[in-house]
Amino acid sequence: MHPFGLAAVDDPAEAIAAQGRDPHLAFIAGGTDLIGLMKDRAVLPERLLDINGLPDMARIETLPGGGLRIGALARMSDVAAHADVRRQFPVIAESLLVSASGQLRNMASIGGNIMQRTRCAYFRDADDLPCNKRRPGSGCAAIHGLNRNHAIFGWSEACVATNPSDLSVALAAMDTSVVVHGLSGKRVIPFTEFQRLPGDTPERDNALDRGDLIVAIEVSASAEGHASHYLKVRDRESYEFALVSAAAAVSTEGRRIRSARLALGGVAHKPRRLTAAEWALRGMSLDDRDALSSSIATSFVDARPLARNGFKVQLAQRVALRALQIAGERA
Repeated sequence: MHPFGLAAVDDPAEAIAAQGRDPHLAFIAGGTDLIGLMKDRAVLPERLLDINGLPDMARIETLPGGGLRIGALARMSDVAAHADVRRQFPVIAESLLVSASGQLRNMASIGGNIMQRTRCAYFRDADDLPCNKRRPGSGCAAIHGLNRNHAIFGWSEACVATNPSDLSVALAAMDTSVVVHGLSGKRVIPFTEFQRLPGDTPERDNALDRGDLIVAIEVSASAEGHASHYLKVRDRESYEFALVSAAAAVSTEGRRIRSARLALGGVAHKPRRLTAAEWALRGMSLDDRDALSSSIATSFVDARPLARNGFKVQLAQRVALRALQIAGERA
């Protein structure tokens, strides 16, 4: 195990300043991803700063108008069980319940969940195979290697990894913002801009800089949130990451769709919002399966499957359709 120092902090300004000036310091809350990364020697911080003592960062609050503010230190199990979350945004509660085992959900923080790193085997394994996320400039072994679980959208020659966070898919389907305090003050990042596509810098997973501290996630009230569903397809029903997942939310007038929100997981370096499909679905009947399928397919014209994951193109469309149908049954 890599040796490291451990300290605790109870003042946000102190935490921000400490990480901002020390490139070898990492925040730790639940540690469910970070400790695994250290065991895999994918990241090797010399110092860990325990932020669990920071005040008012584990609260779950209903905002005026019906939105939610979820503190970054709130545990996954607490958020999934919260009555307001389950009532206003079932897609969020469901995404958390299928994310991990009960033990992990009791430890893992919401802020850590949206920052978790890819499960690509070439990144997680401590061998010498090329991985631009692990060793920038070394290449991407997955692009012509074992890529069954990898991206079909938005990948680059530098990286074909996918984002593993189920919660992130649900948040991408909603109007969500990430509240960050940093060296230059407070900023609010739209969730669709928080995580990054790989481009030429796949080692950067998100929009955070040194000294940035996620304080909370805010989910705006929406007409679709109440009728929402998260569906995850994986190789085994027990604790496993998604081959493909879908978050769907819908507002209806009778059996016709007034508006819909769709996002996919397991298909890109960040959750994939199906904006073309959302527009095409307006006015469609929830009972017209063929029309729904055709509308969803409009978001797949730029899919670029790899040698071993072409099945994801059809699978993702079917998962999105079924998630939409279940959400529609709740409208």
